[in-house]
Amino acid sequence: PGLGICEWLLTILSFLFVIMTFPISVWFCMKVVREYERAIVFRLGHLLPGRARGPGLFFFLPCLDTYHKIDLRLKTLEIPFHQVVTKDMVTLEIDAVCYYRLENASLLLTTLTSISSAIQLLVQTTTKRLLAHRAFSELLLERKSISQEIKVALDAVTGCWGIKVERTEINNVQLPAEVRQSLAAEAEAQRQAKVRVIAAEGEKAASESLRMAAEILSSAPAAAQLRYLHALHSLTAEKPAAFILPLPLDAM
Repeated sequence: PGLGICEWLLTILSFLFVIMTFPISVWFCMKVVREYERAIVFRLGHLLPGRARGPGLFFFLPCLDTYHKIDLRLKTLEIPFHQVVTKDMVTLEIDAVCYYRLENASLLLTTLTSISSAIQLLVQTTTKRLLAHRAFSELLLERKSISQEIKVALDAVTGCWGIKVERTEINNVQLPAEVRQSLAAEAEAQRQAKVRVIAAEGEKAASESLRMAAEILSSAPAAAQLRYLHALHSLTAEKPAAFILPLPLDAM
């Protein structure tokens, strides 16, 4: 379909030449594509109808046809650092990784000239658009869900190109110097507050224990004297020995 009269004549002559030189010509008309490859055949510049050829053997006319092999295996594209502005007006630099697969070889070959450049620019613009509605804290805490949103948005566009986006991941986030300083100061303040809370809880627990010990000792005077003697014994075990002249317990 779509061929002119001259193109039809050339095609018929090519078929007649292949038939006349059979079986020698068959070795020049058969090509092999691997399991993970597909071949797109053009006849006199026209894309032949039907699905892509492969895997296995496929037929083409050496004089009129040209073919291109497309690799269908999963590919990885590293997106370099680019600037984004979050909802709370924080300027960041992020990089990402995109995993994609060539799904429709015929559509892809007749639609795009540079696959990597198109996907890279699409990832960058999509990331900027989505992060403009997210706060800086959400980017740090919800990176997985944001990556999934980017993947869905990319897949809606690349499906028209014959590309299936399998996964996207935000790799690194670089913060400006002033943002790093403010985060470090906030983290240090939180650590100091936590230390004060722990120390206060320890003081509270110690005071409760001392109060209970004082109540027990006040109920038994002999226990107070035994505790006093035990403290004296602990002090005399030191080197050099310490001499203690205790006051009478009644006077104390």
